[in-house]
Amino acid sequence: QVQLVESGGGLVQAGGSLRLSCAASGRTFRNYAMAWFRQAPGKEREFVANINWSGGVTYYADSVKGRFTISRDNAKNTVYLEMNSLKPEDTAVYYCAAAPAVTFSVNEYVRWGQGTQVTVSS
Repeated sequence: QVQLVESGGGLVQAGGSLRLSCAASGRTFRNYAMAWFRQAPGKEREFVANINWSGGVTYYADSVKGRFTISRDNAKNTVYLEMNSLKPEDTAVYYCAAAPAVTFSVNEYVRWGQGTQVTVSS
């Protein structure tokens, strides 16, 4: 079973950048599609980006397309989210998640990290 731990969140001014990391334990990391979701106070958890097992296929929410980049390094058991041109509306707790295949449904992700807070000030 894979366990996930996010890091890299913090406070940044609008227009700034952050890179989130999600480190996975276990030898089966490469078997999973990975994703980033986020949840702002009072809102439902929403899809941000996902990536297939090899890293060759990625999808993004329209709200982050062109600003965020998801990538993975299977040798390091890590998935990343590079976030540029950050906006106050990007403020949320960001979660990484693992699923058997690429999916946009939060219910199909079987492993979740604890989350990391990203706060963008205006």
